[in-house]
Amino acid sequence: MNARIRRESDIQEIRPHTGNYHDYQDLPRTITAFASDKPAGSYNTPHTHPRGQLLYASQGLMRVASANGIWFLPPQRGLWIPAGIEHDQAMLTDTRIRTIYIAPEKARQFGPRVKVVEVDALLRELILALVAQPMLYPENAPNRSIVTLILHKLAQSRALPIEIPWPQDRRLTAICQQIMEAPSEGRTIGQWSAVAGASTRTLIRLFIKETGMTYRQWVQQVCLAHALPRLEAGQSIKQIAEELGFASPSAFSAMFKRMLGESPSHFLDARSAAQ
Repeated sequence: MNARIRRESDIQEIRPHTGNYHDYQDLPRTITAFASDKPAGSYNTPHTHPRGQLLYASQGLMRVASANGIWFLPPQRGLWIPAGIEHDQAMLTDTRIRTIYIAPEKARQFGPRVKVVEVDALLRELILALVAQPMLYPENAPNRSIVTLILHKLAQSRALPIEIPWPQDRRLTAICQQIMEAPSEGRTIGQWSAVAGASTRTLIRLFIKETGMTYRQWVQQVCLAHALPRLEAGQSIKQIAEELGFASPSAFSAMFKRMLGESPSHFLDARSAAQ
């Protein structure tokens, strides 16, 4: 036992925290914790991990994309990314990444799909506590408790249906990219047919086939993804509704409640209570 502790101490001295996520994949720990501060505009090219990842930033806003979807992540959200799924990251503001990687045998319980989960105050502090430890932290009672609690909290965290499924058909990708950049324009699918060079009927069929959603549902997902960071930054419901092209604040609130099951004000109240 003493020899084992000495060997791990030596490794800690030789291998301090690094800025390379590859270094955290093969460590003999159930959870490894990685920290990286990135300025606005930074971009991590598409990559994969052999471990499951809870991608989280304690500060800042990230945009994450895979072949099948796009997600926006403010500090109260984390993104569960199963092992082997290729994804990129774009930092929309200065960002303090505080992410964890979970060994495959434990990661399987969190499912095979990418999903957004809430990160409440306790889960946030647990992640930060593990980040503060050495890269190869001692497996003592406090650290074992942190690992156990992280796994428990992640299993209990609410998943939020705010994925933006991304199509592969080039006609749809051209439309979707423009909607992402300016969701307030509010064009109908018929108005997009001339841009795409396809009939309205074809676009209706393609949206369902490529995204699993109707055109209207997909646009609402985009609006919701744009609305959440604005809400959490303190913008008023009236201002958000105007910026996203809704006819009124009540129309925006109705869409929000239909998709998340609660009004914007209740959503923020619950988040504040959890912090």
